[in-house]
Amino acid sequence: QVQLVESGGGSVQAGGSLRLSCVDSGYTYSNRCMGWFRQAPGKEREEVARLNTDDGTTYYADSVKGRFTVSLDNAKNKNTLYLQMNDLEPEDTATYYCAQGPPFWRCAGVAPTDFGSWGQGTQVTVSS
Repeated sequence: QVQLVESGGGSVQAGGSLRLSCVDSGYTYSNRCMGWFRQAPGKEREEVARLNTDDGTTYYADSVKGRFTVSLDNAKNKNTLYLQMNDLEPEDTATYYCAQGPPFWRCAGVAPTDFGSWGQGTQVTVSS
């Protein structure tokens, strides 16, 4: 059973950095698209980044491009998806979630609504 658990959130000042982690306690990520999303109070959920687990190809929202980096540690017993966030801005304040795309689907073919197995989220707060 897939269970995604996010961690690493916190409170930082603008310009600071955080690294979020997402662990799949069920089984190793393999041949699928993994995504990071965020949702601020009163706003729609927004996709931040996605990654193909087979070849590491990454995609980013324009709002985070150049500041955020998504990566995967898929070594044995380490099923962890990361989101390195640098140069944080107050507009990045939100609850961040990771999610899985359908098995064997590459990111280019995955719609935001295709993601499932959401984690519980981790809060990121950036003060000015």
